[in-house]
Formats: sequence, C-alpha cells, structure tokens
Amino acid sequence: MSPAVTLSQASALVDAALARGAELGLAPLTVAVLDPGGHLVVLKRQDGSGILRAEIAMAKAWGVLGMGLPARALTERAQRAPQFFATLSVLSGGRMMPVAGGVPLTMDGQVVGAAGISGDTSDNDEACAIHGAQAAGLVPWLE
Repeated sequence: MSPAVTLSQASALVDAALARGAELGLAPLTVAVLDPGGHLVVLKRQDGSGILRAEIAMAKAWGVLGMGLPARALTERAQRAPQFFATLSVLSGGRMMPVAGGVPLTMDGQVVGAAGISGDTSDNDEACAIHGAQAAGLVPWLE
C-alpha cells in the first residue's frame, strides 16, 4: 500500500493554513486535503467562505493529483493548451481546476496527497497551502 497523508497531518495542515490566512487578513478560506486517490480526508470552511469554495478547493487538489503537477504549473500549461485542459475538465467530470492554490504533498519523496485552498487570490491560497503543509511536517511539491 502506498503512503497517504494521515488524518492527523491533514488536520494540522488545514488548521495551520486557516490560521495563516487569518494572520494575513485574507478573505475567508476553505481548505481541502485529499489522499493520493483523490478522496477527501479533511475539509474546513471559515465562517463567511463562499458556497462554491469547497468545490473549488477540492478541484484544485484533485487536479494536481490527476496530472501529477503543482497547480501553478497546470495554470501555465492550461494557458498554452486551453483545448487540452477543456477536454481534461470534461474527462474528469469537472473535478479539476488548473489554478494556483493546489499543492501536491510529499513525504520521503512520494506524493501522499494534495491540498487545495480557495477564498482569496490564487497566490494567497497557494501561500497558505504551502505554509500549512510545512507546519504539518509535509513537503509541498512546487516545481
């Protein structure tokens, strides 16, 4: 069985990411952590977070797992090949979103899950995901 993010790690990541967003005065965030198979481990929404934020956070995380790349890299590729990414959206049943804010999570060089955040700018979402991952003892894959 391949390693997967634990409930404890996912909870620590989410709590640290939300705390970081509050510390920076960001808009209310929603944070999702998925295991390597794309299954939801933890999802939390700050009070006032928009009604689609959970779906967006999960789609950011699901996309990085499905494509094996950080969301920022997916964003760049989607700009160069929009038709390909439109097709991917259809093939995935709309479950992927190539926008910064999704970060693959690694441990000992292996992907153990992904975090996705939605609520503020994509750059701020990504920064909180990175902070949360590091606080939980996980290594965010950023290249």
